[in-house]
Amino acid sequence: MPRPRLCRRIRFNPNVTYFKPQGIPMTSLEVVELTIEEIEAYRLSYVKNMEQNDGAKEMNTSQSTYQRILSSANKKIADALINGKAIKIMCPRQDSNL
Repeated sequence: MPRPRLCRRIRFNPNVTYFKPQGIPMTSLEVVELTIEEIEAYRLSYVKNMEQNDGAKEMNTSQSTYQRILSSANKKIADALINGKAIKIMCPRQDSNL
């Protein structure tokens, strides 16, 4: 039986969930999907300027898990920017217990 997933604390609910290159229709673009955990780790690191240990505590996770989530977000964002892809932030349903 797999280990149960911990509840990570997310204190950010984005108003905008899609970003795309200007002048290219969405139907022509590949989409990179960011999880809400990835965008929260990215926000804590680069907007709030938190160190990894502080960001991990804020998200109620280990420092190594926080680093893995942040690394995944960085790779996805870089892929979208370099290769001209759209970015979609995957927001949980309103009734989920995140």
